[in-house]
Amino acid sequence: MRTRENAENFPVALRFLPRQHRDDLHAIYAYARMVDEIGDAYTGDRTARLREVAADLGTIWSGGQPSDAIVRKLALTVRERGMSAEPFERLIEANLLDQVVSRYETFDDLRGYCALSADPVGRMVLEIFGQATPEAIARSDQVCTALQLLEHWQDVGEDRRAGRVYLPQEDLRRYGVSERDLDQSSAGRRLRELMRFEIERAAGLLGEGTAIVQHLQGWGRISVAGFVAGGQATVSALRRADGDVLDRSARPSQLTTAIRILGLLASRRSVR
Repeated sequence: MRTRENAENFPVALRFLPRQHRDDLHAIYAYARMVDEIGDAYTGDRTARLREVAADLGTIWSGGQPSDAIVRKLALTVRERGMSAEPFERLIEANLLDQVVSRYETFDDLRGYCALSADPVGRMVLEIFGQATPEAIARSDQVCTALQLLEHWQDVGEDRRAGRVYLPQEDLRRYGVSERDLDQSSAGRRLRELMRFEIERAAGLLGEGTAIVQHLQGWGRISVAGFVAGGQATVSALRRADGDVLDRSARPSQLTTAIRILGLLASRRSVR
């Protein structure tokens, strides 16, 4: 599980925000990135280290003092904003899952993983801006799951080399694609067809969640528009690659994302 998609969208969205909001968002991103780096690249016992972070995290709500500098900084934001523990705990759960699971049989299984690895970030953002209503959370979950899926579809080859395949096994079988096909320098016809399907499914989920922008107010609306716009720009980049996610770098530019942010903020209706 990675937060690269969030990392790429953060600079665009943050430029519009007051310093306090930028600091708060940087605090949650730094925490998410730290947890991901432990789960992906820590050279020691990753499970043990993740559990240590979980214990340190818990001191924020128990009234203690975290030992890790990143968690201490996070504590300032959490206590100032009255944020709940569950979203932060779920990110650790996702990375613990990564240590034992490298394949997902169905799309529903993959969405369950995204509920741990991606959706919590959106909920954190909503809590920072005091707009975590049930409607906003539901839309945010759609957006965050879509962003996580799009990131996986950008990184099919990289994930395969790391020993992970996020493409649902049922979809690989349906399209006649083997995992060996993911090792090639470019995508064959069947893999292209599969990727077009997966990209459009993620785009549909993002489109459903885009209405969140119109439900939010003030700086929260601007911030979330940045994430949605980043997803829209990524969809366009993946579509241009025409399913060949192995041979091309399907990464949108920050200019493209910024233009889409302005379009979202200028519109009073859902933009797909």
